[in-house]
Amino acid sequence: MHRARRSLGQNFLIDPNTQRRIVRAINASPDEEVLEIGPGLGALTQHLAGAVRRLTAVELDRDLASQLRDRYAEQDDVGIIEADFLDVPVNTITDDVAGLVVTGNIPYNITSPILFHLLERDARPDRIILMVQQEVADRITARAGSASYGALSVGVQTVATAESLFRVGRNCFRPVPNVDSAVLRITPFQPPPLDADEERDLRSLTTAAFGWRRKQLQKTLRTRPDYHLEHDAVERIAITTGIRLDRRPETLSPDEFVKLGRALRAIGRPAPPGIA
Repeated sequence: MHRARRSLGQNFLIDPNTQRRIVRAINASPDEEVLEIGPGLGALTQHLAGAVRRLTAVELDRDLASQLRDRYAEQDDVGIIEADFLDVPVNTITDDVAGLVVTGNIPYNITSPILFHLLERDARPDRIILMVQQEVADRITARAGSASYGALSVGVQTVATAESLFRVGRNCFRPVPNVDSAVLRITPFQPPPLDADEERDLRSLTTAAFGWRRKQLQKTLRTRPDYHLEHDAVERIAITTGIRLDRRPETLSPDEFVKLGRALRAIGRPAPPGIA
């Protein structure tokens, strides 16, 4: 039996009912390609192999990758890549990223980097079904005004729909983690509603706003060096957008952040590095 490596955040899903429930949520048809991130002991792999047109599994652990490679050596429709998923461009796995289905039990400590790697503009799959820490799922799906709402919520919800499908108790894993998990379905918008510049500006805006989440937006826009707006400019932005900037960032919806980002872009903000 493979010994879980804490350094890789390994907690293996051992509950067969949960495995089957996740596979039903993936809902991959026989003509679809599936990418599995961190297959581990193959809890999901065993259900997907042979059931889809092509299954590619990316596993960082050398021993586990070797075991999976041996197990599926006779199946041409299964590929095992030994690598850190963050170092693997999605468009090198398939010629049809927009038709790709992605799944995986994601290590808690790198959920956000993996998610944004999948949501890179040039490589957005058809749908993404991930098991993540319950707290992270709550943040991703949070609505404006809730305690969990933040930059991650806005960043995902402006490029995709995000749904928490069901909870997975900690006792479904070995070793048992200290938290419960949730299965999350993310469906990127096709085509993207924002262009590349708008997405970059939105990330800058939400990083600035939620970095000072207890401050009013007008204070952030006046004080942060990458915005540094005069009082009159802030007033014009408020009139243009119809958004009261005496509000705190957690009260703005994703659509309002998009509108604010576009208005700021129209006046050259955020300012390029070195320009105040």
